[in-house]
Amino acid sequence: MSQRVAVVPGDGIGGEVLAEALKVASAAGAELDTSFFDLGAKRYLASGEVLPDDVLGELRTFDAILLGAVGSPEVPPGVLERGLLLRLRFELDLYVNLRPFHALASVGAGVPVDFAVVRENTEGTYAGEGGFLRKGTAAEVATQGSVNTRFGVERCVRFAFELAEARRRHLTLVHKTNVLTYSGDLWQRTFNEVSGEHPDVETAYHHVDAACIYMVESPGRYDVVVTDNLFGDILTDLAGAVTGGIGRAASANLNPARTGPSLFEPVHGSAPDIAGTGKANPAAAIVSAAMMLDYLGLKDQAARITKAVKDFEPPAPMTTSEFGDAIAERV
Repeated sequence: MSQRVAVVPGDGIGGEVLAEALKVASAAGAELDTSFFDLGAKRYLASGEVLPDDVLGELRTFDAILLGAVGSPEVPPGVLERGLLLRLRFELDLYVNLRPFHALASVGAGVPVDFAVVRENTEGTYAGEGGFLRKGTAAEVATQGSVNTRFGVERCVRFAFELAEARRRHLTLVHKTNVLTYSGDLWQRTFNEVSGEHPDVETAYHHVDAACIYMVESPGRYDVVVTDNLFGDILTDLAGAVTGGIGRAASANLNPARTGPSLFEPVHGSAPDIAGTGKANPAAAIVSAAMMLDYLGLKDQAARITKAVKDFEPPAPMTTSEFGDAIAERV
């Protein structure tokens, strides 16, 4: 039975990389019933709309959402991030942001690098708590709070332990408990308590600044990392850079309870400077689509796509469509 997938090409290179992702999914034998949605900078600039309620309601009816990229220099910062991306995460309860990283042999210096970051996706500093006092004056005050609940932290930590059990059974908590004494304490206590239910998973703790050093110098030490929203956002961009480039960084915004669709997207932006040139690397979009297929139960197709991309290094520069063709042939 085909799965209903809402496709949001978005802006810039978004449509280009998604075309390759869908091409590869089809080549792997996945039958997807796709519907395309016009969301992103183009829609906002044309109509002032970001995510109308009726469109959100329609998106709720799909099995999954595949997003290319959104953004344009013509749109003020934060409009699309808050109005589209964050709203989808909050409204659909996409509380786990899962990002896998695998370094090519030419990047890993002979040391296998294959880890995943589990980022809490609906709380922390992204929850929007804060405000201004005396804005626009010399005495202006801005506050930006970090919202962390036991419920939100625990369900994210539990997901990370279960993922670690399915991988190499090692889980690292990353936070800043020596300075963020309240949120850090909640994360550490929750982590320790859930750890007691998973005695076969070895655990570690790293301050986020130390984790940045380790991720550059010896990323092979990591299996699964769990962290909060802000630290996860920063660490995963760094992880993309050290494992071959952000063009290879895929992600899944998951609702593990499946009370609504999950959303899958490459980590990179819309890159308007190279849109239409054929220079965009579609690897991240292709792997994101593979993660979507795995979530939808098409595990064989997902595994074949992931394997095809994992160690593929083009012998010569390839265009976006040539890369997609090469992966489609490999699956």
